[in-house]
Amino acid sequence: MQSSQIRAAQFGTRFEGHHGMQPWVSLPNYKAYQSKYGPNYKIGTNFHGIDIRRARAFATMGAGFGAAAGLFALFFFADIPRVRKDIMQKVPFIGSHFIREVAPEDNPF
Repeated sequence: MQSSQIRAAQFGTRFEGHHGMQPWVSLPNYKAYQSKYGPNYKIGTNFHGIDIRRARAFATMGAGFGAAAGLFALFFFADIPRVRKDIMQKVPFIGSHFIREVAPEDNPF
């Protein structure tokens, strides 16, 4: 083992590249002091710092981007015959736009 790793094992520190030796992170085993004369506050329920309101905003934004991406993909692949026949021709109001009939003189069969 290298000498720095031996020191890390002896003194409970870790090696962090160019930052040098640093102690392990230890959480305090006591609650933070809260004065009875100060404001009574509570930390809301969260998951990694994201509360319900922000999660709902992220979900709404993600759904909007997903819907836009889905519509883009649908119209991007609309000229593929299988997509045109199975999906696009069955959409109300615009389905007739995707019906492609080959003229008899252009049909090789």
